[in-house]
Amino acid sequence: MTPAPRAARLPPQALGASSAPEAAEVPARLDAVYERWADYVWRMLQRLGVRHADLEDVCHDVFVIAHRKFHEFDGRVAVNAWLFGICLRVAANYRRRARHRFEQPLSPEMALAAPSSSNPEQRLSRSRAQLLVQRILDQMDLGKRAVFLMFEIEGLSCQEIADHLGIPVGTVHSRLHAARGLFQREARRLDQERESQHD
Repeated sequence: MTPAPRAARLPPQALGASSAPEAAEVPARLDAVYERWADYVWRMLQRLGVRHADLEDVCHDVFVIAHRKFHEFDGRVAVNAWLFGICLRVAANYRRRARHRFEQPLSPEMALAAPSSSNPEQRLSRSRAQLLVQRILDQMDLGKRAVFLMFEIEGLSCQEIADHLGIPVGTVHSRLHAARGLFQREARRLDQERESQHD
């Protein structure tokens, strides 16, 4: 079976990916992993639907599990992919527990932290783009959302995602296709909504 061609990824600035550190070799100590990847874990949990008010606790849960499993980490996958897998499972458990709880929408003050810029217009533009992405991600179920994030942010191939999640590569293609379609439709709708508010 011929693998599907890699489609163009979203601009990294829109997803806040430009500030993520590159994947490292096998780290010697977990505290080094925490220091380097805590901000990344925070952003991934937020993108996976964890409420701002719960991020600190859920991020802590991720690193408790990472501590417990650290001796199993052998470097066959990048550190960020390993942590993403833990984030995905913790976020899934969180969402199951929170299913019947009233969820507060993400407010501008709670937006993903943007890379620092001395230009206020650039900061505002980046913040708006990140809020737009977050609103769209919130429309996706966790399965599509995970595949979309792993492909668009982590840069994993469909085969790597399939191996990591333990699902057929065809399922990855299907979820990615559906997630991208939803993303494009919602982006157009939100753009039109914003334009109509300015008319």
